[in-house]
Amino acid sequence: MATSVECCSTQLIDGDGSFNVTGIEKLIKEVKLNECGLSYAVVSIMGPQSSGKSTLLNHLFHTNFREMDAFKGRSQTTKGIWMAKCNGIEPCTVVMDLEGTDGRERGEDDTAFEKQSALFALAVSDIVLINMWCHDIGREQAANKPLLKTVFQVMMRLFSPRKTTLMFVIRDKTRTPLENLEPVLREDIQKIWDSVPKPEAHKETPLSEFFHVEVVALSSYEEKEELFKEQVANLRQRFFHSIAPGGLAGDRRGVVPASGFSFSAQEIWKVIKENKDLDLPAHKVMVATVRCEEIANEKFNSFTECESWCQLEEASRSDLVSGFGKKLNSLLHTSLTKYDSEATFFDEGVRSLKRKQLEEKLLQLAQPAHQAILGHLRSGTLEKFKEAFEKALNGGEKFSVAARNCTESYMALFDEGYQDAFVELANWDSSKVREKLRRDIDAHVASVQAAKLAELTSSYEVRVKEALYGPVESLFDGANNETWLSIRNLLRCETESAVRGLSSALSGFDLDENARGKMITGLEDYAKGVIETKAREEAGRVVVRMKDRFSNLFAYDADSMPRVWTGKEDIRFITKTARVECLKLLSVMAAIRLDDTADNIEKILFTALLDPSSSAAAIKSNKAGDPLASSTWDQIPPSKTMITPVQCKTLWRQFMTETEYSVTQAISAQEANRRSNNWLPPPWAIVALLILGFNEFMTVLRNPLYLGLIFVGYLVIKAAWVQLDIPGQFRYGILAGILSISTKLIPTIMNILRKLSEPAPVAATGANNPPRHLTAATKALENGSIRSSTASSGNKTEYSGHNKEQ
Repeated sequence: MATSVECCSTQLIDGDGSFNVTGIEKLIKEVKLNECGLSYAVVSIMGPQSSGKSTLLNHLFHTNFREMDAFKGRSQTTKGIWMAKCNGIEPCTVVMDLEGTDGRERGEDDTAFEKQSALFALAVSDIVLINMWCHDIGREQAANKPLLKTVFQVMMRLFSPRKTTLMFVIRDKTRTPLENLEPVLREDIQKIWDSVPKPEAHKETPLSEFFHVEVVALSSYEEKEELFKEQVANLRQRFFHSIAPGGLAGDRRGVVPASGFSFSAQEIWKVIKENKDLDLPAHKVMVATVRCEEIANEKFNSFTECESWCQLEEASRSDLVSGFGKKLNSLLHTSLTKYDSEATFFDEGVRSLKRKQLEEKLLQLAQPAHQAILGHLRSGTLEKFKEAFEKALNGGEKFSVAARNCTESYMALFDEGYQDAFVELANWDSSKVREKLRRDIDAHVASVQAAKLAELTSSYEVRVKEALYGPVESLFDGANNETWLSIRNLLRCETESAVRGLSSALSGFDLDENARGKMITGLEDYAKGVIETKAREEAGRVVVRMKDRFSNLFAYDADSMPRVWTGKEDIRFITKTARVECLKLLSVMAAIRLDDTADNIEKILFTALLDPSSSAAAIKSNKAGDPLASSTWDQIPPSKTMITPVQCKTLWRQFMTETEYSVTQAISAQEANRRSNNWLPPPWAIVALLILGFNEFMTVLRNPLYLGLIFVGYLVIKAAWVQLDIPGQFRYGILAGILSISTKLIPTIMNILRKLSEPAPVAATGANNPPRHLTAATKALENGSIRSSTASSGNKTEYSGHNKEQ
């Protein structure tokens, strides 16, 4: 690879270990590193040959290191150490691409350069990427553990401690979660650190004093290129401002100024080249590690491609598989036996380690299928439990008995199913699945119980409401001094009946005394709530009820017959009696009295509203304030108050206003009735008429013709009086009556005269047939009398109805 100006790269150290002073000076000048002071970072990468280090750097930092051509075979691509500027990364960052380890080009014995280059990278870099295959985790050689051990030891001896970030980049990540891989790496690194002989100055120095360890994982570049690029792009973001606090190299120490970086790197490489005490593990162990890993991978791949396993896995996704445990155990045992047969001649320690890793991988592969089987077993058992439980309840079995029997039965059924899915080679714990099933069963039982209890409580609440609503409304309709006593007795009777029924129904549930007591208390409180709700509802229309009661008492007598105001009734007494009863209704509705506590609400209302003169006198003499000028009642809490004293005063004033018209109409009716029944002149006028009209009276007696004319005149006047309804015309005033009579008088007289002049029908004349003119006059008189009677009756009915409406 030649030096590239465009991406600012150069070969820092060639394959023979020669330091390229000219190349680094040119690179530093091109990237203006000397101007950066301490604001720069150095990144390097190390790892096995042909592991994709250059490819990773090119994608991560947009460099152009030469990459291996996979179609030409796997061989050494990078020789020595190359350095380039990371494009687009702030602050200025340079990266070193190290020659891969374990390369066949250098051979088994020529590993000194590998050690030296690795030590150099750790000495000058802020961040060291250790590139490794996912399947190499746990391997002594492939994971570079012996190399790291030697580097740790020599680094402490050669250089003062500086904080370097070791980022292990796991390539070609498998399905094994990173959370499971990372602890293994960290544990291995700690073990290497603990095993390294340390100088006296660093005997107690922790690993964190020298290194900050990070672990990341990337997917396969060849198989999942797009995902690989996406993951690398995300990793790239972590290198921005890497030396800032909290960054990848935020806690680095002993940083060399940028202007002295070239000289410092040259001196470090010089010291490393002169040290010859480095060593690596024996080649034999490495070969055993590689070969056993290959055999284990081969057996793992054979297992995943096995038709029996594929069928078993596919079947486990959809439903239970009979004999799953035995079938899976047989497949696992066959795969491990083949491994033992092929790896028997390799190092025992390595062989056993790789066998354990193979077994763990196989079990990890098979565990999802096993979990799926347990999931089907759990869900199927739960559904069967629900059906059996519902059937038991519908069959009349007590709830607690049905829940206990069904739970025990179907938990035992789950245990039987688990024995069929048990895998002997695996130490899988099914307790969580079993506990989940038990929780699901308990949750279902609890939900059904809650629904049943809610339904039971609701049914008894409906019964209580139906038992209380109507009677309470009836009691408030006929409210008196005993109303609340009757309501309390009704409440106690119905509540005791409902509580007995609920307690009997709850005996079938497995409830503790506390829960049972809460439900019973809740029902009792609900019953009280029904009373209070209905009472407040009735209190909201108390004025309507007071008006109805006043109308019934005022307009109807004790026999429920409509009153006819003839003038003999004591309207004042009747009005006061009706108002007293209405005020009693108001006092009953003023507060809720479900507890047997005496109060003085009725007394206050009677004093302040029925006897306002004494109340006003008391207020005026400063003996007491207005008892209704308050928003609360004495001895009554606000929560039990339905109508406050101030509201009572306002409602009573409204009631008086709306009922005053009925009283006024009754008084008017009495006066009208008195006037209609008093048509005779005063006695003195009658005496005067007799004395002064004696001569005229004697004249009429001597001449019978005058008597006939007077009689006919009387009939005409009487008929006109009846037909014109003279009393009715003056009912609405004298002026209105005169105007009405003046318009109807002439037509009425003409009508009477026409009827008198009509010829009588042809009939036999005898002693029993009256004269024609008398018959016509009598008929006219009768018609007038009938009409008068009808009008009078209509007036009384209209008045009575009006009073009742009021």
